[in-house]
Amino acid sequence: MSVTTFPIPQRAAIGQGASETMEIILHLGAHRTASTSFQHYLRGNTDALAESGVGVWGPLRTRDGVLTGVVPASGNPRPPAQQLVRATGRVSIALTKAEQAGFAQLVVSDENMLGAPRRNLRHRTLYDDAGQRMARFAQAFGQGVSRVVLSIRGQDSYWSSALAFAVARGHRVPNRDDLDRLVTSPRHWRDVIADVACAFPRADIQVMPYEVFGGQPERKLQVITGQATPPKKHARAWLNRAPKIETLRAIVAERGGNPARLGEGEGRWQPFDAGQTAALRESYADDLFWLRAGADGLATLIEETGPGEAGTHPPLGQTTRGHSNDDEKRRMA
Repeated sequence: MSVTTFPIPQRAAIGQGASETMEIILHLGAHRTASTSFQHYLRGNTDALAESGVGVWGPLRTRDGVLTGVVPASGNPRPPAQQLVRATGRVSIALTKAEQAGFAQLVVSDENMLGAPRRNLRHRTLYDDAGQRMARFAQAFGQGVSRVVLSIRGQDSYWSSALAFAVARGHRVPNRDDLDRLVTSPRHWRDVIADVACAFPRADIQVMPYEVFGGQPERKLQVITGQATPPKKHARAWLNRAPKIETLRAIVAERGGNPARLGEGEGRWQPFDAGQTAALRESYADDLFWLRAGADGLATLIEETGPGEAGTHPPLGQTTRGHSNDDEKRRMA
């Protein structure tokens, strides 16, 4: 992938002090991996985190102008390159203010940086524009990003959750061909991870499975920042869950559709049949195997949630990719 470099006079005028002394950590999501719950946890503990030197930019900040133009905004009369130049200057000013506020670390959490689930469903693949988007964010944040965190989830439950959310918002109920295209997509999590790593070659790329960290935002923060005792307030709030099949039946019926197309059963909607589910789970198992084998040196899989995993990050400006400490111990055993 070729990336065009644009001139950035704003950053040159302001200087790059924030990127040299304050650790910037990007939490990209993905969608449907409890990102909203994690952001609610961060927002509920803003004061406590600030006292320990950790600043937070969540969607309330990132979607209120500070990142506007990093990804070209539709309807903006300025060309994409100019939008990025202006956005980079805005980000640089905001980073400088965060550093001046005394923050040693800044956690930027917004799953929309990675892409949009509706595009995933429309294109029937995982974040196919992640590489271009991440390249623009890398340019906007400069050299200050030391860690990029990506959450992944088993493709069978990821797509089921995304589809349930889409149907609840007016998307049609998918047919078998729609589902088969998702199952047979050649793009998997390893491709998304590779795109992120390519955009941030100097950053530590951490991958956290939803199955381990989905319900433990305090453990996720502990691993991300190295904090020994993360706050516990709001740690068990669970937001933005996918609607259950009973709710989806009522929504589909209300808009004149056939709720029987959703299938039988109760609880979590599972649109895939047994064969499709098995294929998606095999794809996820392959992704996890690749990660556990070192991910070609691109990323580190984090599977442990105990306190021993906290505080083990490399110094700012250095990158360690591949096995986590416990992965290496298991391999040696």
